[in-house]
Amino acid sequence: MKVQLEHKEPGDNATADELAKVLITRFGLAPRKSDASAQFHRLLLELSERKKSANRDKRPEVAVMPVEVMGSFAGIRRQTMYDYLHRWLDLQILKKTSFVASGKVIIGYELNGQNIEGAFRKAETCIKNHLDASFKLVEQLQSEVKKEKLRAGTPDESETPESTVSTGSLP
Repeated sequence: MKVQLEHKEPGDNATADELAKVLITRFGLAPRKSDASAQFHRLLLELSERKKSANRDKRPEVAVMPVEVMGSFAGIRRQTMYDYLHRWLDLQILKKTSFVASGKVIIGYELNGQNIEGAFRKAETCIKNHLDASFKLVEQLQSEVKKEKLRAGTPDESETPESTVSTGSLP
């Protein structure tokens, strides 16, 4: 999992498009090449609308989008969409879903939550779990460094050697 969180703030009186762009950028879902043309904010808004409609009409298949359709909303080709899709899946914002419609099995993706907030709460949990695991490694590293210093007989940097402690008055 490679997450690149970025700092970006929306302007005053931001529209839904601008807020979606900021959100996509802050979670590292924006294209990383400077000349990329993908517009994932449009895809995010469409996924949200489809999820709302599916929940309202009690038709879960409405929320599912095949990759080709996802690419067309983002303004990119299907193969390019596959290249970007792993980031959305790694953060658990989207989930893969399949259903039967008109006698055919349709495979696609949908928001992994009841709405945009629910999907990004999944991303929050994913990032927090990754940070927790990382801090366990930090603790393990700190412990190993201390053990190696003790084995080598070198004082820990937090310990002050007695030879540097001055008890006399200054000349």
